[in-house]
Amino acid sequence: MASILIKSATIVNENRQFTGDVLIKDGIIDRIDTSINTNADQEINAEGLHLLPGCIDDQVHFREPGLTHKAEIYTESRAAVAGGITSFMEMPNTVPNTLTQQLLADKYAIGAQRSLANYSFFMGASNDNLDEVLRTDIRNVCGIKVFMGSSTGNMLVDNPRTLENLFSQSPMLIATHCEDEQTIQNNLAHYKDLLGDAITIDYHPKIRTEEACYLSSSMAVELAKKHGARLHILHISTAKETALFDNNIPLKDKKITAEACVHHLWFTDADYATKGNLIKWNPAVKSAHDRDGILQAVLDGRIDVIATDHAPHTTDEKAQPYLQAPSGGPLVQHALPALLELYHQQKMTMEQIAEKMAHNVATCFQIEKRGFVREGYWADLVLVNLNQPWQVAKPNVLYKCGWSPFEGTTFHSAITHTIVSGHLAYEQGTFNEQQLGKRLTFER
Repeated sequence: MASILIKSATIVNENRQFTGDVLIKDGIIDRIDTSINTNADQEINAEGLHLLPGCIDDQVHFREPGLTHKAEIYTESRAAVAGGITSFMEMPNTVPNTLTQQLLADKYAIGAQRSLANYSFFMGASNDNLDEVLRTDIRNVCGIKVFMGSSTGNMLVDNPRTLENLFSQSPMLIATHCEDEQTIQNNLAHYKDLLGDAITIDYHPKIRTEEACYLSSSMAVELAKKHGARLHILHISTAKETALFDNNIPLKDKKITAEACVHHLWFTDADYATKGNLIKWNPAVKSAHDRDGILQAVLDGRIDVIATDHAPHTTDEKAQPYLQAPSGGPLVQHALPALLELYHQQKMTMEQIAEKMAHNVATCFQIEKRGFVREGYWADLVLVNLNQPWQVAKPNVLYKCGWSPFEGTTFHSAITHTIVSGHLAYEQGTFNEQQLGKRLTFER
């Protein structure tokens, strides 16, 4: 592998900033110092740029296999790298659902052949595959995904005995989507009685309510406490749920952790009027009170990580009436620029962005030698220019679906370079695909 010397970067790492150089050899951070004078195969002048650990996205849906008209591991990992995301963990609700060890192995084979970013894939749980779930290799797989709410195919886990067995027997992290299905169905029936098929997008948070989220999240927390399980609750969307989490325990000792997503930190229900189904997500984007409450929980440590829940659909699919339009949207290319806007708005620090999008993800999932700018760690790094404005528009959107909910937004910061496992994969808009990403491993 080519050696790389990064010169004069403002390094953001482990709650501090300093100016220095980074030398990369054989994919590994070999040396970090105020000044390194040595020859390297490539040298990057990073004066005026900030160097962060590459972002690790713990929740994406890259749609392969089975839904590749929307996205592919190749296209979406490429968009992720352009957005400063060097590693991802992908969800099991592909077609077929990833409910057997063979289907999980098939996805890893695709990742090895096609992903420009480092990768891991969740094993999926259903009401009837506990034996398969328990065969999952805790060293080589990021976690178990449980949909405690509406899902695709056979992935809604609503059997109390199954949930008890999962939480009592799983030796590894359980990541949950928490929305109470019965509450959602009751709300939907109510609005169908009132409006028939004329329900519009502004009713989405009235159907997928705070109550639905809290009922399910609180049940997951109770199960985890009862069985001592390692629980990670995904995409918290209400201020009320944040009270379920503790900020008085060091992250490495937490058994129950939580994630916020970029869209719940950016959009509110007021945006349905202009964005429509493009911001239809499950759980729903809710009020400004919820958005602000989630951000406060991120800042004070009740919520541990920030992710995307990247879940593309085609424009035709999103253009359907509310009841037919699928939930989800593409985000990996624009997540870090969006958080850097919160920095410019003085709502987050650079150190907090590095913590929530890299350090804490690595700690939560016990990822081996990633997530920090440290000697001896894999060189997963991103350089950003905080003063390089650009506007999101269709010609610069890299997702296969070809659109972004951020279209028309001007970001003040741009990703200039992304290094994946020591390989300069992206530089000033140009990709180098001669080396692919690596499979994540876990210290468990």
